[in-house]
Amino acid sequence: MPTPADLARLSVRDFAKRFRQEMVPLGNRFSYFSVLPLGEDDVKEYLEDPIAALPPALQAGLTRVCILFVPYLEKPAGGPEIVTFEPPAEASRALSARLTSNDDEVLVFAIKDQEVADYHYFFYRAVASIAADHFRPEKLAGYYDLVREELRGRVHGELDVEAWKLKQAVFERQTDVRRDTKLFRNYARQSLIDTLTLYLHGICCDIDVETGPRQLPSRHLRRRLELLHDVFPPPEGCAVFPEELKG
Repeated sequence: MPTPADLARLSVRDFAKRFRQEMVPLGNRFSYFSVLPLGEDDVKEYLEDPIAALPPALQAGLTRVCILFVPYLEKPAGGPEIVTFEPPAEASRALSARLTSNDDEVLVFAIKDQEVADYHYFFYRAVASIAADHFRPEKLAGYYDLVREELRGRVHGELDVEAWKLKQAVFERQTDVRRDTKLFRNYARQSLIDTLTLYLHGICCDIDVETGPRQLPSRHLRRRLELLHDVFPPPEGCAVFPEELKG
């Protein structure tokens, strides 16, 4: 069995290559490996419950996903993430990493000293990123049409900072804000990732949307979530909206 000294300071790519054959399967799409001991309750909280909350239509469209749990991740300036068994400096600390290939997606999560609730957010964000990159354009065409409609109406705000900055750039640099440019596609992709993250996270967990001057107005957020609800219906018995909980 490799010791922490053997594994420390490996790049996430080398780490994933070393343990690819030791992955434990979880259904048809997911598998995992952890260098930290995981009990039955940990496997349920970190893997079984969040995966079970994924909409069947979304799971069916995913490529194979390999999940790796490590103590810490360090992000050196200008270099790839590194696995470490000692806490890195806060400025270079990373919480997740993603490796993409033609065959599968590898998601690496640093879980030591992290709350499970925080991990759930990064897990669903990684899944949302995979969906944004791999699903056929026509599957998500309705979302992009909705975003174009928002831009035409000069709807203010977004769910996260990066999408908000990209949206501002579209307003500032494009006369026709609905035109299919690289700038628009970058914004629309980030907007989709943020919104799909919120949707998936909301199926699994009881979460609140932070309010603020940059926040997308609630009526527009509701329309986005309703559209994703139609495209990716939640698993049977899972609720997304308050009225479903009452039902």
